[in-house]
Amino acid sequence: MIGVIDYGAGNLGSVMNALFRLGKNPRFLRGPEELRTSGRKARFERIIFPGDGHFARTMESLTQTGYAQAICEWIAADKPFLGICIGLQLLFESSEEAPPVDGKTIKGLSVISGSVKRFPGRKVPHIGWNKTQTRQDSRLFRGLEQDMFFYYIHSYYAAPKDRIFQTASADYYLNFCSGLEMGALAALQFHPEKSGSAGIRVIENWLSY
Repeated sequence: MIGVIDYGAGNLGSVMNALFRLGKNPRFLRGPEELRTSGRKARFERIIFPGDGHFARTMESLTQTGYAQAICEWIAADKPFLGICIGLQLLFESSEEAPPVDGKTIKGLSVISGSVKRFPGRKVPHIGWNKTQTRQDSRLFRGLEQDMFFYYIHSYYAAPKDRIFQTASADYYLNFCSGLEMGALAALQFHPEKSGSAGIRVIENWLSY
């Protein structure tokens, strides 16, 4: 079964609808305990963390509810995980959207080394369709052209310290990371569920991991 993490943010419905169109039967998680193995078999086989959100507020929610630790344990076990938009950014160590409070840095999940930065230009957020360059050896973009248009809406971008896991990028004032793959972990800055047939193909590819 596919589990979708509901942490109170928007845009969850469009992800659920995309999965239903693919003939899947996703369920919202009722709590972080459902990410942990119950007996011999876990309730969910793969997890999606979608949506729009504020880095600091989302991390605070995940920490208070116990989701932060459970997500890190899931990823460390190399179980299929797909992060979308804020679901990609939270994998990093910190974000300019969450400046230090009383000298204390608000940490992300720290699965990927690097930080999240605000776009330097005046026209922010970055909204709409943008050409995305993908790596030829990517499982996530298998069967798609290397230059495809996907739908974005964000003011901050991820800047990994090492781009070895980066499999997609796009340009907006600068070239930024828009896709990552690391084992069973995949993460996207764009919204595949809002990106037409190409986006649906990306989700299908992830479902075959």
